[in-house]
Amino acid sequence: MKEKISGAEALMRALKEEGVKTIFGYPGGAIMPVYDALYDYAYGEKKVFNHVLTRHEQGATHAAQGYARVSGDVGVAIVTSGPGATNTLTGIADAMMDSTPIVVIAGQVGVQALGTDAFQEVDLVGVAQPISKWSYQIRKAEDIAWAVSRAFYIARSGRPGPVVLDFPKNAQNAFVDFEPQKIDFVRGYVAYPELDMDAIKEAADIINSSEKPFALVGHGVELGNAYEELQDFLEKADIPAARTLMGLSALPSNHPLNMGMLGMHGNYAPNIKQLECDVLIAIGMRFSDRVTGDVNAYARQAKIIHLDIDPSEINKNIKVDVAIVADCKESLSKLTQLTKKSVHREWRDSFTSLREKEEEKVIYPSLHPTSGPLLMGEVVNTVAEATHGDAILVTDVGQNQMFACRYFKFNSKRSLVSSGGLGTMGFALPAAIGATFASDGRTVCMFTGDGGLQMSIQELGTIMEQQSPVKIILLNNSYLGNVRQWQDLFFNGRLSFTKMMNPDYGKISQGYGIPYAIVTKREDLKKEVDKMLKTPGAYLLECVIKEDENIRPMTPPGESLSNMQLTFDN
Repeated sequence: MKEKISGAEALMRALKEEGVKTIFGYPGGAIMPVYDALYDYAYGEKKVFNHVLTRHEQGATHAAQGYARVSGDVGVAIVTSGPGATNTLTGIADAMMDSTPIVVIAGQVGVQALGTDAFQEVDLVGVAQPISKWSYQIRKAEDIAWAVSRAFYIARSGRPGPVVLDFPKNAQNAFVDFEPQKIDFVRGYVAYPELDMDAIKEAADIINSSEKPFALVGHGVELGNAYEELQDFLEKADIPAARTLMGLSALPSNHPLNMGMLGMHGNYAPNIKQLECDVLIAIGMRFSDRVTGDVNAYARQAKIIHLDIDPSEINKNIKVDVAIVADCKESLSKLTQLTKKSVHREWRDSFTSLREKEEEKVIYPSLHPTSGPLLMGEVVNTVAEATHGDAILVTDVGQNQMFACRYFKFNSKRSLVSSGGLGTMGFALPAAIGATFASDGRTVCMFTGDGGLQMSIQELGTIMEQQSPVKIILLNNSYLGNVRQWQDLFFNGRLSFTKMMNPDYGKISQGYGIPYAIVTKREDLKKEVDKMLKTPGAYLLECVIKEDENIRPMTPPGESLSNMQLTFDN
């Protein structure tokens, strides 16, 4: 006779079957049966899961994102109904935009109470459907094994993304004969499109006849674990490449074919060269407006080849000449086989003068100032040099994000965790906590501004409880820096509500038992960074920086890349 177990217990067993080790969450009334079952799996003889109690449900989803991005596994968050569920929506939308595999499991009122405006009832499935890969309500305990397996399959397969499971209380409490299920097929869902070899041949012919090929490397290379395939392709065809913000650690920073970062605040040479190449090969990237600028003026001279697993991205923003819809690990390998061994020395060398121009006007002054207040670039560069490209970078959103992504260095894959598409302030602190649970001992360096830190500052409590070794570098300019920059440049300097009144971060750190130091003088920076990195566990290093520093270069919003400005007086 089969063992009858509760739906809550069945969830635990289903999560175990999926190989889950770490869960981020926050308990509440409608999810209490699950948390009661979790007790034995987190504390007792059945111990399987490490449960991390975050201080906010949004923090649980961002922590699950950080864990997923570094580990390559599915991140898991468990919360209660009503406000607990709605608090996860920002993290779900963020994961959808950045193709991050997470499964969010939320409690719900019993099926018999649905539609009655019961206490903490909300239509989570309806709300979450537009911002998730799949959103489903488990109404019967008999459906738990199937729903969980299907959720994990959808979250991790194809173009990854978030899945939401709404779990009414009656299904948590009901008893069921549990049998594990393994879902690897969903009708109507094509996770891995069949590779079109005619498209591969057409793309190879274009590349083989090109004189100025240029590759744009996106996050899809990391999601597809196509690091070696990417380098084999670039090196055989001698193709210079640039990375999107989300694809920064897909190609080592010191690779000779790496020409820098694309985007509104990326490097000058790769942005300008998109308008000069004769072939543009986009690999696992979605032609974001922050990369293309004015789409009507973008790369009109070039043949465009787009490799992506998601057919909905093809011709969505930029019309392409050849579309290769497949897993880039497979498509890159096949494309490399048909690509000729080439040398494009003159084309590669043409990047040099533009790089030198940026070095002279932007990079050297940003990284090596001799007077005045501390600058964001020199702080990032000091941490980057001290960690030798081996650390995991987690950023918040704003100027701290742009400076950190421009000047940090990456030797290893899955080394960047940032909110790209949605641009979620407050993302960094919980995401960094999640990253530490997948870091395998690598240092996690988190850069944030004073605005972003205060949006999720309660997660310092999670760091305190978990002893998460996050190295927090606070770039404090007492402003919402990115908004202030736009106000200066595009709104006649009318600084409308961007000045920040900040707390005493030293006292806050002391309250949470986190070591703290503040740097105001340039001569103290390296010493304090070294001290932070040598101190075991978490650390908060506050760097008081120039209030009105701007991130450069910059392509003004909506303008052509040809208008990228190295300085704001040119």
